[in-house]
Amino acid sequence: MTALAKTAAPADAGAAYADDFYTWTQEQGARLRAGDLTALDLENLAEEIESLGRSQFSSLVSAWRVILLHMLKFDYQPSRRTRGWVISIASHREAAADELKDSPGLKRRQREAMERAYRRARLEAAKETGLPLKTFPEACPYTSDEMLTRPFAIDPDDTPA
Repeated sequence: MTALAKTAAPADAGAAYADDFYTWTQEQGARLRAGDLTALDLENLAEEIESLGRSQFSSLVSAWRVILLHMLKFDYQPSRRTRGWVISIASHREAAADELKDSPGLKRRQREAMERAYRRARLEAAKETGLPLKTFPEACPYTSDEMLTRPFAIDPDDTPA
């Protein structure tokens, strides 16, 4: 549920958006399917639909943040490389690829997502490695293609995939 309900549902609309979000969603879905458009809480429905899009964008940013964090640690702390970092990169690559496949409209915001993700990944890399923040470039040193396809070997005897 979004933080603020813009308007209250009409008194005859059933559950109030702010009081019982779950019941509100079920009632609104049933009314929408039945074509009962006059009973819909349009303002809150619009807000929730927009919120779903913001959530998908945030999921992409989150996946890329983890990828970038582990790539930075991998590149700037080679003596401490772990299999866990590589598996995390692979797992979050899958998550990012799924988000982009499921929501092709996110592709036009890839640069923005990457910039947001990198700002946090850089700070987290400095914290987790103990290296000075200035060690890590201010601008993301990786392309989105590198983030999704640069080879990393998961098992020591594997060639990078």
